Amino acid sequence: MIVAVAGMFLLMVAGSEDLARRVPAPQRPQPMAFEDRTGFVPIFDGATLTGWDGDPRFWRVEGGALVGETTAANKLPENTFIIWRAGEPGDFELKLEYRISSTNSGIQIRSVHLPPGTKSGRGAVGGNWVLKGYQCDIDFANQYTGQIYEERGRGFLAMRGQFSHVPEGGRPKVVGALQATEDQLKGIIKQTDWNQVHIIARGNMITEILNGHVTSTLVDDDTKARSLKGLLGFQIHTGDPMKVEFKNIYLKQY
Repeated sequence: MIVAVAGMFLLMVAGSEDLARRVPAPQRPQPMAFEDRTGFVPIFDGATLTGWDGDPRFWRVEGGALVGETTAANKLPENTFIIWRAGEPGDFELKLEYRISSTNSGIQIRSVHLPPGTKSGRGAVGGNWVLKGYQCDIDFANQYTGQIYEERGRGFLAMRGQFSHVPEGGRPKVVGALQATEDQLKGIIKQTDWNQVHIIARGNMITEILNGHVTSTLVDDDTKARSLKGLLGFQIHTGDPMKVEFKNIYLKQY
């Protein structure tokens, strides 16, 4: 009897070892590869402004990049934008690279066009290329780069390093901090060199990833103020002369 039980035990152990060899170990989530563009389509051809609408005094194509530039002789009276006119994405992912030489810029998502004369918090709109809406902020000093802002709207929504929530009719609240601090995240941003941006917008949640690091996340439950779809665009900011460049712009819609 003891021999039979021992034999059965050995069979069970052998079977368990065989099963372990056949069943693969659970795989941990792997980092997202910025270079993976499966399902993405280019929305800038690198050679022309086809599909894009901006003030020709400030926007051009140069060296395969979409370039916005102001000079001392060609000043900007108000923030202006170049707008992608081929759709109003709702749920999407956007991948691109940028670099900036001075002052401030931004990536507009789920935005609306404000025609000239529209009353706004900063006064009436004067130009033909003004957007209102979510902005993934960019600035040369990297004080604001990586945060989620609302241009001509509610202002700061999620600062760099924050996971924020906007309640119905309320102001943004910080749910918690991301794994890296604001200063640590600032250290991964390149000055005067190309940076990789990956933006994920799904439902009422927006996540910004910069050079492989999540820099800000927003959950927006303010149904009256939020937007779940809208225009894409890039900003040139008023102030000192500046140059900002965008290239390798790819969009994936859901």
